[in-house]
Amino acid sequence: MLILCYAAIYLVTSLASKAQTQKHGITQANELVNLTEFFVNHIQPDLKSASVNEFPVLKADGIKYIMIFRNQVPKEQLLVSIPLLINHLQAESIVVHTYAAHALERLFTMRGTNNTTLITAAEMAPFVEVLLTNLFKALTLPGSSENEYIMKAIMRSFSLLQESIIPYIPSVITQLTQKLLAVSKNPSKPHFNHYMFESICLSIRITCKANPDAVGSFEEALFMVFTEILQNDVQEFIPYVFQVMSLLLEMHKNEIPSSYMALFPHLLQPVLWERTGNIPPLVRLLQAYLERGANTIASAAADKIPGLLGVFQKLIASKANDHQGFYLLNSIIEHMPPESVDQYRKQIFILLFQRLQNSKTTKFIKSFLVFINLYCIKYGALALQEIFDSIQPKMFGMVLEKIIIPEIQKVSGQVEKKICAVGITKILTECPPMMDTEYTKLWTPLLQALIGLFELPEDDTIPDEEHFIDIEDTPGYQTAFSQLAFAGKKEHDPVGQMVNNPRIHLAQSLHKLSTACPGRVPSMLSTSLNAEALQYLQGYLQAASVTLL
Repeated sequence: MLILCYAAIYLVTSLASKAQTQKHGITQANELVNLTEFFVNHIQPDLKSASVNEFPVLKADGIKYIMIFRNQVPKEQLLVSIPLLINHLQAESIVVHTYAAHALERLFTMRGTNNTTLITAAEMAPFVEVLLTNLFKALTLPGSSENEYIMKAIMRSFSLLQESIIPYIPSVITQLTQKLLAVSKNPSKPHFNHYMFESICLSIRITCKANPDAVGSFEEALFMVFTEILQNDVQEFIPYVFQVMSLLLEMHKNEIPSSYMALFPHLLQPVLWERTGNIPPLVRLLQAYLERGANTIASAAADKIPGLLGVFQKLIASKANDHQGFYLLNSIIEHMPPESVDQYRKQIFILLFQRLQNSKTTKFIKSFLVFINLYCIKYGALALQEIFDSIQPKMFGMVLEKIIIPEIQKVSGQVEKKICAVGITKILTECPPMMDTEYTKLWTPLLQALIGLFELPEDDTIPDEEHFIDIEDTPGYQTAFSQLAFAGKKEHDPVGQMVNNPRIHLAQSLHKLSTACPGRVPSMLSTSLNAEALQYLQGYLQAASVTLL
């Protein structure tokens, strides 16, 4: 009888399948086979039997049927199967409970109308407790202590259920922390480890969204394990730890807690920055320190500022990591009190010019343009002109003529373009030397370039020689960086509060300049600006309801 059941499932599966993908299961089925009827009459009864441990092969085949035909079986039947699958997470057979976890994870990713999940958190409400209980119990079954399918199902359950999991978080985070401590002794399952850290991030995000003060309880639960991982130099886990710490630190609204400040000097140690996998999460963590506690660093850890700039210097020397160096530098400029970095500013620009001279790449130019415009926004256009000309006379004009005007079209990213637009507007309208020195001849070409940034397509061309990436000297095996999806950082707009629409801001700034210098601005526009750019500019002025005097 059993053999006939196996044969029947095999035949139906084979005959019904016309097209299949790993992501979606069967995408085309044979219309001559009634898949729903077979599911109700033959698959469900087997999965409803009293014991989850009898006939494991039949149970595994039944669960596999659900997985394969999930897009052909009606939603109401899938909802009926969910408690059955949750029940089979307790099966002793590693194949059965793994299939059950994988089937649940696949069902939770299915999409319905409006690209929302087919199965909703409300429909899962009656099963939340038993689902979480059985998933974590399944990790204690023989052979499944590091079962990646179970951990992925935990992650996907958190993602689907959202705030429904909050009542269970104390128990869940304890179990995840214990598991993290256990596997950190000898990490051997990369996928399992990744989903485990994703689940931790989801726990933090979901709970702290509802109750921001809960961040302290997560730090209490996790920091002991994180300290052990860092002290034992568990290379596979360190990039993950930095990402979770960044997420936690970004949750704080006020000053940096003392526990983070105690760690700060250790994050600047050169040995950490030798590993390429550490660089992206470490930069993000240092950015979080600067965003949340620049004043604390300036007052209580001023002796560490040279170390911070040393990290920047190391990163911009590398073609692979120079953009990370600029992320760090931009955060220093944006958040640190001006007096704390005054003595280092000129040296920063000298280092950047040395790199420009020795090894100019498109990526570096784009990052450099964003940085100098952010600097201009923070310290003023006159300060930018003065620091350039203090390095070398007439350097400001050279940067405008050779870098900003010809290269600004290469800048990509909405926030990056906005920073450049606001910075260039300041150079045009708040820098007196642009109006009455030899730099005046660059005023109209700079305005033309800015209008081009607004209106022309991005210049994404890359010189031929840059298609061959240098292989940098990295010693032997390096742990790769794996981005945690649920530790993602929200895009930060440093000029968001100040400027909403950069085109309107340009029009208003030009109006203000023309009021201070009547007749000058219209004269320069009429003699040098091309007709198309002038037409766009007239549109900005009309939208801002201003005129040029």
